[in-house]
Amino acid sequence: MAFGINAIVVVALWVLEPEKWSKLGAILLPFLLISSLLFWKLTVTVTVDEVVVSFGVGVIRKRFRIADIRDARAVRNRWYYGWGIRRTPHGWMFNVSGLDAVELELGNNTKFRIGTDEPHQLVAAIQQARQLAQQ
Repeated sequence: MAFGINAIVVVALWVLEPEKWSKLGAILLPFLLISSLLFWKLTVTVTVDEVVVSFGVGVIRKRFRIADIRDARAVRNRWYYGWGIRRTPHGWMFNVSGLDAVELELGNNTKFRIGTDEPHQLVAAIQQARQLAQQ
């Protein structure tokens, strides 16, 4: 969303003062539009085999095998962890908005946080997939 707002600002400046902003706008606008397509939403899909986390149109994604997930729990991120793809004190994080997340603890002792507006539902889906995978 922030990328989209920035793109609107660039276009407005380009229209209002074209001689000042035409070169900068020509460089920034495609970058902002591509970034908006890549990061405008975060989709999480849980199946019996894996959890897939993907940004925007799905070019940027991360897969976790259910068998590799030792634990999943709802957590709250600090505001300064930010949004996007980030390295936090708790491992890597994918997030597009808000502070709620699900922290996956993986078999190799690493952690990964997935930003979500529905952390308890995501934890429940992952726990259910883990139970089904063990049967």
